[in-house]
Amino acid sequence: MKDVFILAIETSCDETSMAIVKNGNEVVAMTVLSQMDTHATFGGVVPEIASRMHTENITIVLEETLAKSQMNVSDVDAIAVTYAPGLLGSLLVGIECAKVLSMVYEKPLIAVNHTMGHIFANQIGNEMRYPLLSLIVSGGHTDLVLMYSPYDIEILGSSIDDSIGEVFDKVARVLGLPYPGGPNVDRLALEGAETYHLPKPMLQNDYNFSFSGLKSAVINLVHNEEQRGNEIRKSDVAYCFQNAAIDELKRKVELAFQKTGVKEFILAGGVSANQYLRKVMSDLSNEYQVNFHVPVLKYCTDNAAMIGAAAYPLYLKKIFSNYELNAESACDISKYVQFMKEFIQ
Repeated sequence: MKDVFILAIETSCDETSMAIVKNGNEVVAMTVLSQMDTHATFGGVVPEIASRMHTENITIVLEETLAKSQMNVSDVDAIAVTYAPGLLGSLLVGIECAKVLSMVYEKPLIAVNHTMGHIFANQIGNEMRYPLLSLIVSGGHTDLVLMYSPYDIEILGSSIDDSIGEVFDKVARVLGLPYPGGPNVDRLALEGAETYHLPKPMLQNDYNFSFSGLKSAVINLVHNEEQRGNEIRKSDVAYCFQNAAIDELKRKVELAFQKTGVKEFILAGGVSANQYLRKVMSDLSNEYQVNFHVPVLKYCTDNAAMIGAAAYPLYLKKIFSNYELNAESACDISKYVQFMKEFIQ
């Protein structure tokens, strides 16, 4: 079978990234230009600044990626781009670039859901074996999905309020930690101990998640300690929060192990870089004799290689987009799942 090369574009938030991916699992070249230092000044991503910086950087990133790969756009088989979810202005920059490349070089255009990209980051240098369970943990999502194939997906549960990544960032802000907050909470928790009591998150025996109560408990704890004039042991707060949040993730995954009998499990999304989460899920998988996979760190955060990997199964089925493709800022994984169900029928 002929090798398939896909030029992928990712601009959903504050990273301008392009990659050329071979056969959905081999990264020929990748470039990521981060805006993190710029947005750190404001304590978070400023959408207008992000979209302007994407506009400034996107041709630079394209040229660098092509130079690294020693390929031309004419050499690839398709152009893939993140169309949702994400910041609307940022997404539009990547989409318009993809449309131009697709039109000028007469290459198929593939629209990729960003969340599916995080899942398929596990395909890079690896082979995802089905059926598999995937826990997607990021700044915008907390989803537990069962995949029978790239085209047949069942959503077991999702967050009914705040995503796990969003809560990590808010807790970091309360503790006065710099942006990005999640990794700093992870590092600080290593120095902490179980000295504060925090409530357990949602206890219902289903697959849905709720972290808003835990977030509020941390905010109230810090506020009350400040009102009493007590020293806030930030490392202990980070430790207790992280343990409570990740214990809830563990509980839901364990429930899925018990009820589905699945033997393949992958972790996906930006929060999958959390070292404690990786250890907890690895230990749980070993206990249930489940094969555990997690991307290498550079593919956990936003990058174009994962978009190229997710585009490959779409390419094989010729699921292409036309030039009316538009950005969708709040498109969760359920829309993708519904589309695939209709497609395979």
